[in-house]
Amino acid sequence: MNSLIKPDDFWTLWAIIAGWAAISIYLEQTYKWAAKVSGAIIALLGALILSNLRIIPSASPIYDSVWGYIVPLALPFLLFQCNIKKIWKESGRILILFFISSFGTMAGGFIGFALLSKYIPDLPKIAGMMTGSYIGGSVNFVAIANSFEIPAEMVSAAVVADNLLMALYFFVLIALPSIALFKKNFKTPYIDEVEKNGMEEAKTLAAAYWQRKEISLKDIAFGFASSILIVAISTSLSQALQSLIPTNGVFFSILNMLLGNKYLLITTIAMLCATFAPKFFSDIRGAQEVGTFLIYLFLTVIGAPASISLIIERSPLLLVFCAIMVLINMLVTFTFARILKFSLEEAIMASNANIGGPTTAAAMAISRGWTTLVAPVLLIGTLGYVVGTYFGIFMTTILMK
Repeated sequence: MNSLIKPDDFWTLWAIIAGWAAISIYLEQTYKWAAKVSGAIIALLGALILSNLRIIPSASPIYDSVWGYIVPLALPFLLFQCNIKKIWKESGRILILFFISSFGTMAGGFIGFALLSKYIPDLPKIAGMMTGSYIGGSVNFVAIANSFEIPAEMVSAAVVADNLLMALYFFVLIALPSIALFKKNFKTPYIDEVEKNGMEEAKTLAAAYWQRKEISLKDIAFGFASSILIVAISTSLSQALQSLIPTNGVFFSILNMLLGNKYLLITTIAMLCATFAPKFFSDIRGAQEVGTFLIYLFLTVIGAPASISLIIERSPLLLVFCAIMVLINMLVTFTFARILKFSLEEAIMASNANIGGPTTAAAMAISRGWTTLVAPVLLIGTLGYVVGTYFGIFMTTILMK
């Protein structure tokens, strides 16, 4: 397909990708309508429109470099704060509910696959991708998409369905405390405290979370050096394990796929570094910001190969699949929260940390005035970044076999 900007006009394409990612972040943090849509959708839709208007190409070596280099580099940045010991110690009872909620997400994936596998191509891979996303976040979505080489047009359609459903679900979660059925069956200590003391003025969800912080040249240097080293070690180790582990038989085939997956190794090594060298990695300021911006570059790029007609054709069914996953997650989370006597706010936060990740969960807690829940949901949501890729790849591996 001919386009105004040619596939080999690298600097112009980089300017558009980075510029639109920056604009998407600005809009999300500045305007409430953009925060409701989400910066991820804005980033993807902008590239999708430019591509379908034939302003930018639908394929370019630049896009391949984002998939091949930017995405793996983003993963360690987002996991530098993931000290497993700290998460276990400080997240309290809500960690138990988070894992229950995660199994609800997986159950939803299996049920959705059973109902829709005949109608959606590549559904085992998409199911794993959405499982990773709904237990962790965009970082897991990207890792699994890369692991199984899911076609870019299907990834784009899945992102649209994912983010649309996620936005709708957030509105549901925000509305739950005002529904009589939930107020009657759950304790609401955090809401009661806010009503008693008066709620502080809330910012947009994104702006409340991404506040300005100090950062030094050393932070940038150590952050990039550590992330690149982790990716290099993981890539070499995955290649070695793939060649060593045989593929005869289902067990060895699955083992080869899991242990030979560089994204799982990147996740594991980054987690171990954060756990056993917490002082060094937790002191690297700006790591989450850098990692998130790199993910925004990816979100912009995956909009480029997307055909609007294909998304219209496939997104409705993908939306149904995502809706099944979210509905089962909600049913499992709130049923067990009621049985185990969790508060309504804890159930909302556990489900939010699953479906949306630590940033959306913490931002919702901040916006609602549930300040004592911010740290626990940040911790368990970050844990989701670690386990999400494992759960997602396990889901795809099982469904494919």
